[in-house]
Amino acid sequence: MFKLPDLPYPYEALEPFIDKETMMLHHDKHHAAYVDNLNKALEGHNGFGDMDVMEIISNLDKVPEEIRTKVRNNGGGHANHSMFWKIMKNNNAAGENNKPTGELMSAIERDFASFDLLKEKFTNAGLGRFGSGWVWLIVNGGKLEIVDTPNQDTPLMEGKKAILCLDVWEHAYYLKYKNVRADYIKNWWNVVNWEKVTEYFQNLKQSS
Repeated sequence: MFKLPDLPYPYEALEPFIDKETMMLHHDKHHAAYVDNLNKALEGHNGFGDMDVMEIISNLDKVPEEIRTKVRNNGGGHANHSMFWKIMKNNNAAGENNKPTGELMSAIERDFASFDLLKEKFTNAGLGRFGSGWVWLIVNGGKLEIVDTPNQDTPLMEGKKAILCLDVWEHAYYLKYKNVRADYIKNWWNVVNWEKVTEYFQNLKQSS
């Protein structure tokens, strides 16, 4: 059975950019529902209980057709949120200087010309995502790329791996930002945990 992971920080840690109430609702209700529904969908289907959720959603063709959509939606929701919590942290001391360094920054400058252009293109992908979904920074063929996915889909479903993700479902920001997704994304950059993103980047480099 899958379990809801704890947040790696207190609910209020990301304030003033993401408020405590949103974090409580997002983690304790929305993420928890994905975990519960994934477990229900897999009841009676042997062979999946011991698999990592990343492995399951990377091999959806092996999931019985009658539960595949539920596993796609809820397994994706569980995997996406599990990563989302990790790539954020309290960076209040960094302020506007919150940015990556080292090899990751070099790769960003190589593939996007500058960090500011990465932010611009990533932000535009988030604003352009119609309805609910996610924006991702992925490593594809050794290069960084930006993609967006609908609902709870993930690049893993296409055999691609991400190092950064942004939830643009309304439940991620509506309590604080109402319908102004642009303000949410602008402020979200302040809480990106570039150390964790760099860790994902380095792990992908080593495994490729």
